[in-house]
Amino acid sequence: MATNENLPPNVIKQLAKELKNLDEAPPEGIKVGVNDDNFSIIYADIDGPAGTPYENGIFRMKLTLSNDFPQSPPKGYFLTKIFHPNIATNGEICVNALKKDWNPSLGLRHVLIVIRCLLIEPFPESALNEQAGKMLLENYEEYARHARLYTGIHALKPKPKFKSGVISESTTTRNVDQTNSSVKSADQKNAVPGAASPLAPKLENGQDQPAIITSTSETGVGGSMTAPLTQKKEVGLAKAPAGKKKMDARKKSLKRL
Repeated sequence: MATNENLPPNVIKQLAKELKNLDEAPPEGIKVGVNDDNFSIIYADIDGPAGTPYENGIFRMKLTLSNDFPQSPPKGYFLTKIFHPNIATNGEICVNALKKDWNPSLGLRHVLIVIRCLLIEPFPESALNEQAGKMLLENYEEYARHARLYTGIHALKPKPKFKSGVISESTTTRNVDQTNSSVKSADQKNAVPGAASPLAPKLENGQDQPAIITSTSETGVGGSMTAPLTQKKEVGLAKAPAGKKKMDARKKSLKRL
């Protein structure tokens, strides 16, 4: 098992600095996995770029550093199966930045960005996957269909992202029900006795038929209608003539005297 002992101290120091920078400020669409015990193998998850057949997929890869790094370039491999002209069926990556264009001054960030850009713009002229390269040149739609199929089957899926303040469906339904109940109670309290119902039947002339409301205070025990106010008024009128008759009788008696 390879360890940091296989790398020179100055290289380990430089790699530690680079990996820390990648962890704190990762390139767009790239997340690097850091193993403090072994810098010779570096893992990275690359998001499929939008607008490409690799969109909505995450592809895991690794960079393997040799003992004489950075004099010689690292070797790159895709661990996730992918249909791409510049990526062999065993995952090996063919990109100029890792071959003839390699420069010891290039850092890991540059290498990872170049590999992700390869998903955006393949180079079929230097294809490791001849089928994908030929298909890309002759029939792009067929190539894209194959690439999307591989992405849907083999690529990792991004985790869903939830915004802050998201309310669950059950909570929303409960709040709506409570609001409807409150509105209904308020309408019952504010209802005007005797007001016509909006669902009251219409007369032939188009006017609302007034609703007949029976007050509990006017209904007798047997269900018959009574009029307590009318009864009181009639009793008062009955008492008034009787008192007048008594006064007239007294006046007549006084006249006789």
